[in-house]
Amino acid sequence: MESATIKIAGMTCMGCVRSVTNVLQALPGVSRADVSLKHGEARVEYDPATVSTIALKAVIMKAGFEAN
Repeated sequence: MESATIKIAGMTCMGCVRSVTNVLQALPGVSRADVSLKHGEARVEYDPATVSTIALKAVIMKAGFEAN
C-alpha cells in the first residue's frame, strides 16, 4: 500500500466531503480515504498495482471538484 495526499478545491460542506470520500472508496485498490474540509485535501491509502493517482484525481474531478 502507498499513500497520497491530494489537494481538493471546491468543497464547501460535509456533503462535499462525503461525496469525495464515497467516490474514492468505490475505486478498486483504495483501502482508505480520509477527506478534510478544513485542509481541503484527501489522504488516500491505495494499491498502486490496482489504481493510480491519476485515477484518484479523475474521480474527484468527475464528482465536480478540482484535484491537484
